[in-house]
Amino acid sequence: METVFLKSHPGFSKLNKLSKLNKNKFTSFNLLNGSPSISYLAKWLVLSSFTGILAGTFSAVFLTSLQIVTNFRELHPWIIFLLPVAGLGVGYLYFYLGQDAEGGNNLILDSLQEPTKRIPLKLAPLVYIGTIITHLFGGSAGREGTAVQISGAAADKLGSLFKLSNPDRRILLIAAVAAGFGSVFGTPLAGAVFALEFFRTGSIKYEALFPAFAAAIIGEMVTGLWGVSHSVFVIPEVPPLEWQTIIYSVFCGIVFGICAALFSKCLHGVAFLFKQNIKFPPLRPFIGGIVIATAAWFIGTRYLGLGIPVISEAFLGPVPRWDFILKILFTVVTLGAGFKG
Repeated sequence: METVFLKSHPGFSKLNKLSKLNKNKFTSFNLLNGSPSISYLAKWLVLSSFTGILAGTFSAVFLTSLQIVTNFRELHPWIIFLLPVAGLGVGYLYFYLGQDAEGGNNLILDSLQEPTKRIPLKLAPLVYIGTIITHLFGGSAGREGTAVQISGAAADKLGSLFKLSNPDRRILLIAAVAAGFGSVFGTPLAGAVFALEFFRTGSIKYEALFPAFAAAIIGEMVTGLWGVSHSVFVIPEVPPLEWQTIIYSVFCGIVFGICAALFSKCLHGVAFLFKQNIKFPPLRPFIGGIVIATAAWFIGTRYLGLGIPVISEAFLGPVPRWDFILKILFTVVTLGAGFKG
């Protein structure tokens, strides 16, 4: 009955034409009942395992490096005043060696939308070095972008070695994004959902469901096997599930979405200002470093680095109301100027 209904559906003929135009896209995936075949599961279990192992290993190295440089910076706060010089170094590094890798996450997005576009493998070491320098000298940045870029670059090379078709290469990149995000935060389920949404906001590529979840779970496990732990935030008391709690959660979700939009708009705006007013790219992070170091001199080092201490503090009690605004400002100047993270 389900098969007959699907064949009589108006969209079936269109879907049938699409599958004929791009047979590889739905290889080993049964569209009539929505269940994957054994060959599909075996193939993507192997590819997802490779991707997860690579991503988990890279995340372990990256997280360990971050912890080392963060500890050093906190023990030697004077190093923050060298941030402009560090920014100049990062700027020259990308100017002479990585102009084709400057796009960062946009390169991953471009490759997902147009699988014929390749991701340069040098993106991985460049973004790793750039992020470590940023955190060592006090830039306000994160880690998810770096993890996604490293995993994406490695997976793209893996796809070339296995001579994957363009549709399969796209799925492998989604799995790599899931593994990178999931392993660097220790949140494989969130990593898989993020990767599926990362491909195209508001839609899900169903062929990538299994590879994304498998790669994310394996990646997180591998990071743990290397003996690297993730940040743990303790919730002293979980409120009961009541109407009041649900209303608060909905309201907070709206506010968080507005904050995310504000951050994105500010980041694009600051990056535009730097590009418009400073024509020589290496000078942008140099000037940005001066701004951040000066702000840290007057405000303090609270908003530098990952900001994990502030997050932990927020779980234990009220924090200054302006924390989120200052963290946004520090981060958009850091990233908008050309630092990595």
